[in-house]
Amino acid sequence: MNICKGLGEVMVRRKRVSQRSEGRLETEEKTISEVFEKANKSSDFTTITPLETDPSLVISFYQTLIEPKIIQNSVLPFLKEDVSKIRDLAELKNIIPVEGIHMIKDPGEIERKLHDGSAVIYYSNNQEKFAIVDIGNSRLGQRETNETENEFSVIGPKVGFIEDINTNLHLLRDHLNTSDLIFEESLVGSRTKTKVVLAYLDGVTNPEYVNTVNQRIKELDIDATFDNTQIEQLIADKSTTPFPLFISTERVDRTVGALVQGNIVLLSDKSSYAVIGPASLMDFFSNPEDFYLPSIIASFFKLIRIFGMLFSIFATSFYVAILTFHYEVVPKDLLGPIIFSRANVPFPPVIEVLFLEITIDLLREAGARLPTKIGQTLGIVGGIVIGQATVEAALTSNILLIVVALAALSSFTTPIYKMSNAVRLLRYPFILLASVWGGLGIYAGLTILIAHLARLKSLGVPFLLPIYPFRKGGIASAFIRPNYMKSNNRPWYLRVLSVKKYSPVSNKDTDKGLNSE
Repeated sequence: MNICKGLGEVMVRRKRVSQRSEGRLETEEKTISEVFEKANKSSDFTTITPLETDPSLVISFYQTLIEPKIIQNSVLPFLKEDVSKIRDLAELKNIIPVEGIHMIKDPGEIERKLHDGSAVIYYSNNQEKFAIVDIGNSRLGQRETNETENEFSVIGPKVGFIEDINTNLHLLRDHLNTSDLIFEESLVGSRTKTKVVLAYLDGVTNPEYVNTVNQRIKELDIDATFDNTQIEQLIADKSTTPFPLFISTERVDRTVGALVQGNIVLLSDKSSYAVIGPASLMDFFSNPEDFYLPSIIASFFKLIRIFGMLFSIFATSFYVAILTFHYEVVPKDLLGPIIFSRANVPFPPVIEVLFLEITIDLLREAGARLPTKIGQTLGIVGGIVIGQATVEAALTSNILLIVVALAALSSFTTPIYKMSNAVRLLRYPFILLASVWGGLGIYAGLTILIAHLARLKSLGVPFLLPIYPFRKGGIASAFIRPNYMKSNNRPWYLRVLSVKKYSPVSNKDTDKGLNSE
């Protein structure tokens, strides 16, 4: 009975797979009549016959995707004047002063070109050859400025990516003037046909990363993708983790730096973010601005970010553990103010901590979803009013209010927004563990967290490198920003094909050259 049931499940699975395969084949093997029949269902699809003398000549296009001025000024006038000379549609290249005229027969390719903003010119009584004229408006609906909005820096370039992939590729090519910069294009989404480009430096990036990403993209079976971050989650080594396994950035300088370093970069049309991999945990605390500052100052800021991340996770949980189980660790001079601040609070520490943490997150989410000016006002006024009111109403202590505010402020020091979200989420399980087992609960949670991080990988590279597996050579660059004299090698864990980025010139050699003159 079990054998029959198993065979039945196998047959059902095979039937479903064959149905999906047949559906894909039908999509690929559409006839041209089916392509136009489906397109005609849409109100923005237009078919015109520009010539009264020859109504068989037809132009079809989507009105919402083309540039009307091109078809009115550069296609129709020349078509009306010289149509008598046309013996073959291929002669349109010599008549219409528009670049990008191609002859195509494949119905699937014609359908894709229509969706890209091209017009199709053909004879209705002879549908064997079609002329594709590129008259799309690629800038329609795009932003005019490409300044970074979420990764702002005081020093350095302010140029960021926009939602047009051609512009983004131009920005990368403009920064890296080398033929080693390779772009590999793929289409993702059975309905959206989103263009996805994998960028890397040939001769530097390990080919294993390129092959791995290409293979995972080819295996994607999804109807539509709306942003590059969706693809990032689909190709990640592990999806059940709050930690991002790739770096998402809108900054061009960070992306160029990653390419030079030996990473792969994934860009997607209609997305203003680039995805960089493989990534390690310590990469999320580096900021492109670090490379524009002296190494001592940049190293100090990086250590501040790491401390801010740790403080944000553990500050409130230590507060709960100490006030619930470990009063003895509080200094005598501080014990009095703590007792006085909590004298009229009717709730245990865990309740008042959760109340304030949730309030802070509500203010943050509300401020992010509202218009900029209203959001700023809500964050400032709401935080002051609610904080003052909760202390006066004895719902929480003023010391805890300071601790929660500092923890929330510390989470903003992380340069990557996704890592900041992970830090915000981790606070809650540590608070609950501290309320049940005190310090022992925090240690247990920390053990589980480290074990989870040790199991994570980004394109096969351990996420905790160089801490685990421990590599002495990479520890310094993980926690500080070394000066340029000592950071001329690419990260060893990327297994790059070319190790050296440049040859540093020592200060002594420079001094000798000046003295000799």
